[in-house]
Formats: sequence, C-alpha cells, structure tokens
Amino acid sequence: MDRYSIIENKNHREIVLLKGFPCVWGKCSFCDYILDNSTNEEEINEINFNVLSNITGKYKVLEVINSGSCFEIPRKTLEKIKEIIDEKGIEKLFLESHWCYRNRLNEMREFFNIPIIFKIGVETFDYDFRNDFLNKNAKFKAPEELKEYFDSPCIMVGIKGQSKESIDKDMEIIQNIFTHSTVNIFTPNTSKLERDGELIKWFIDKYSFLDKNPNIEILYNNTDFGVGD
Repeated sequence: MDRYSIIENKNHREIVLLKGFPCVWGKCSFCDYILDNSTNEEEINEINFNVLSNITGKYKVLEVINSGSCFEIPRKTLEKIKEIIDEKGIEKLFLESHWCYRNRLNEMREFFNIPIIFKIGVETFDYDFRNDFLNKNAKFKAPEELKEYFDSPCIMVGIKGQSKESIDKDMEIIQNIFTHSTVNIFTPNTSKLERDGELIKWFIDKYSFLDKNPNIEILYNNTDFGVGD
C-alpha cells in the first residue's frame, strides 16, 4: 500500500493516505475502501506517524485522505499533522469529509488555522442515483446547497446503470459552479457494482479536454494520485 506521494501535474501538493477509525456511514454500495479502516488506535497512529514523516513541505500544500472522513482520524494523528504543518510551513490543506459532518467543518479550520479545501465524495448530482443506487446518504438537493459547506466535489464516472445525461449534467456543474473538483473513473473492486466500459470510452472521447482544466483532476485509475493499492 502506497501512502505517500507528490502530485506534480495539477495543484502541486504532497498527499498522504492515512488510516482511520471506521467510516461513520460505511454503507456506500460501490465502496470497499473502508477495509483499510481499523479500531486499533495504537496501530493506526503508528502507521500514520510513519507516513507523515515523509512530508517535506515541498509545495507548501498538503492533502490528507483516509478511507472515510477526516473526523475519523485519531486525535494524536491530527495533532501530529498540525505539528508538521507548523514545522514545514504548510500554507494550504486538502481534507475530505462525508456530508453528515457538514456542520463540523469549521472545527478543522479552527484546529489547523490555515486555509482548507474541503472535498466530498458526492459521486453524482443526480439525487436518486446518488442516494438510492449508490446509497451515499448525502441528501442535498442542489449543488448550491453543497457549495455552502464544501469546496470540491468528487464525481464518479463509469458505473453500469449511470446515464450519459446524468454525467453531462455533473460535468456542467463542476465546470461552472465549483472552483475545484475530482472525477474518478470507476475501478472494479469487491463491491457488486460493474464498470461500464462503453460509457467510460464515451466520457473520455467527449471530456478529455478537461485534462487541460487546472481546476479539474481526472483519475483514470484510482491510484493516479500515487497512493492506494
């Protein structure tokens, strides 16, 4: 498992994949990332401290992800991150959170005391597909509602059952409403969901121009940021 990397193509930053406690929701139909979670706090902190020791502050920007939300990272690890931010002169932080923590985001902003870009895995702005098919439990109605809390939606493309019309709408939203977003091409995993190769080919043919958009990062493979397995 690679847990540290440097992103050099867009939004230059260091990124770490940490371990955390079990995801507060943990019921998304496509997700097996939560298998990386643990209830052994001592083990979690030991692994995380080792990963965090790689941070150099090269770009003064750090992204911290885990298989869940930043609120599930143990307190000792959070304190270590803050210590490194101060030592290395980190000026901006990327964190990720589930919709259910939307009213607690300022806790992290106050704790780290630097600008934070909050990412959220919404997968799609199609309400029914997001909540009924993907079981995200992110029950906002409009992108403007999401934007009141989060800065950067993560969209998923290429699941059987997903429509071109839905993807077109998602791409319109992330280009015109948000200042940063990530598009994840679905990678088959241990879940029951299937990859739609034809839909992915259509997406790449139509939206490859987004590779040149500095504010949209497309992950053609789930390890394109250099972390994961």
